[in-house]
Amino acid sequence: MRAALTILAVAALASVPLWLRDPYLLNALITTGIFVIGAMSLNLLLGFTGQLSLGHIAFFGIGAYVSALTSLGFDIGLPGGFRLVHEPWPPILGFVLAILFAGTCGYFVGLLSFRVRGAYFVIVTISFAEVVRLVALNWVELTQGPLALTNVPSIALPLAGVGELTLRTKLQNYYLVLAVGLIAYLLIARLVHSHFGRAMRGLMENETLAVSVGIDVTRTLTLAAVISAAIAGAAGSLYAHYIRIIDPEVFAFINTVTMVIMVISGGKGSLAGPVVGGLIFGLLPVALRPIMAPEGQWIAYGGVLIAILFVLPRGIVPSLAQRFAARRSGKTPLAPVALAETGVKERV
Repeated sequence: MRAALTILAVAALASVPLWLRDPYLLNALITTGIFVIGAMSLNLLLGFTGQLSLGHIAFFGIGAYVSALTSLGFDIGLPGGFRLVHEPWPPILGFVLAILFAGTCGYFVGLLSFRVRGAYFVIVTISFAEVVRLVALNWVELTQGPLALTNVPSIALPLAGVGELTLRTKLQNYYLVLAVGLIAYLLIARLVHSHFGRAMRGLMENETLAVSVGIDVTRTLTLAAVISAAIAGAAGSLYAHYIRIIDPEVFAFINTVTMVIMVISGGKGSLAGPVVGGLIFGLLPVALRPIMAPEGQWIAYGGVLIAILFVLPRGIVPSLAQRFAARRSGKTPLAPVALAETGVKERV
């Protein structure tokens, strides 16, 4: 059933450019899709390990800058009068390096910060994101600071015997984002249904019991952070090569908040939750923009979020899945309070 729904959803998304001819809406779908990938990576930490990272946009931004600098090249001075010169490389290599570099940063952040829990972990991740933002803002020789890196080349895919296919059009970028999003979804699904995924859920639900059966807490959480950061770096690389201009505003805290909203509203700990929540809250501003002033848009945005969490407190996907399962079995769904008391936890 779930596989059929996944295939149907992918087919529906793949058909969108066939009937949607408005370039503005197609652009909105592409940028929303990129942030959905970022939200899926955050859900791996928040939904399956219970660790809230409010600095997750740092990995997104690192991926964007690494990919852009790899494709543009740079020439910077080093202590002692030396210079580091990098000639431009193909953008596809920038995409790969963005994943590797973001994953490496995730390893070091996880190794250091997972020794603490709760509010301390949140503070560490926020601090890391702010440090990276300040580096991007002030290392003008490398990043151009507030002037931004411009003319970032589009991703070009090598084709055997043909040459390269440069993805310049919105249609091409739409299918690129869809393909990367599908790969990320399948990777996360494979991961959470593996032995490692069961270890992550065990740590989230009862860390003491998980440790007693031999689960290495720091190793498990650090590996989850590496994979999560790598996927976020891939999303950042897609963003850089699609928008083709990157400045320190990519590290803005509101972008992390947007990803958290996508995860929570869709249903943290569910595979489809960030996708559903991301599509709703990524496209909602586009729908409200022609009919409301900016102030009204933020009020409506918050109102929709509150309404969803009030009616579907576990998020859209888990709540609807629970009600559907209860209807099929002929039982009345548990109320949120009763559900919390019984400790029932489901994964979709």
